[in-house]
Amino acid sequence: MLDSRTTLLDALREHLALTGSKKGCDHGQCGACTVLIEGRRINSCLTLAVMHDGSRSPPSKGLALGDDLPPGSAAFVEHDGFQCGYCTSGQICSTIGMLPKSRLGMPSYVTEDLDASGR
Repeated sequence: MLDSRTTLLDALREHLALTGSKKGCDHGQCGACTVLIEGRRINSCLTLAVMHDGSRSPPSKGLALGDDLPPGSAAFVEHDGFQCGYCTSGQICSTIGMLPKSRLGMPSYVTEDLDASGR
């Protein structure tokens, strides 16, 4: 049971102990809180938890299958795509959420050298 004003970010971090998503600006501008909900990228600081009751969301730490990283996460490791690491989980979730849209030809800022494997 949550207060109806609880953001999805606070519900994940404070009530479910899923701390992969970070609280950055709390205004939806930095992307540190980005999560995937039903395959869509969401700024979890800008949405209420009650709006997603029953939705499916893999935590950023849960995107790996055992010791095997998904292509987006593996590419971050392989190409040293980390900065300080604080917003890395949001960047990885955003990358994974963006790839299907790119494959459908939806406009984005993705360069042409990004292939279908996510690298």
